[in-house]
Amino acid sequence: MISAGDFRNGITIELEGNVFQIIEFQHVKPGKGAAFVRTKLKNIKNGGVVEKTFRPTEKCPQARIDRKDMQYLYADGDMYNFMDVETYEQIALSQDEIGDALKFVKENEMVKMLSHNGQVFSVEPPLFVELEITETEPGFKGDTATGASKPAIVETGAQVSVPLFVEIGEKIKIDTRTGEYLSRV
Repeated sequence: MISAGDFRNGITIELEGNVFQIIEFQHVKPGKGAAFVRTKLKNIKNGGVVEKTFRPTEKCPQARIDRKDMQYLYADGDMYNFMDVETYEQIALSQDEIGDALKFVKENEMVKMLSHNGQVFSVEPPLFVELEITETEPGFKGDTATGASKPAIVETGAQVSVPLFVEIGEKIKIDTRTGEYLSRV
């Protein structure tokens, strides 16, 4: 059990039969009346965000989230197959369960599976990936003082914005949280 006075960003709690992650919290002491904790909570199963207030002494059970390294094997239709590298056990997840998590992940790369009570609810890609550019327009010389960029398609099919000097066949480093180009490799 965790009291509302001990809330921090990133903590997961069980509330009303659902599991929520604390995105923001704020301890409020109004001039008149009792103090309270204002929170912004994200439902980890469906992604919805709700705002809720708690009394500082209110207690919630803390949810245990398991993170396990698994290897992304392949996509079969709209099912994605993963393997536990320790036990060689395989699981398949649907497109709805995965969302956009794998748009920068190639086959045979490692990802983290997040589960609660044995039920997988999310896939975390690696923070940074190196991918090859498969399609982009040729860069133009000239107006580069503004930090101009152009769209490019990487080998997984995702679109990123890259600087004008990046060409087809080059490997680039991408931040998977934001989808931003970081550097050439």
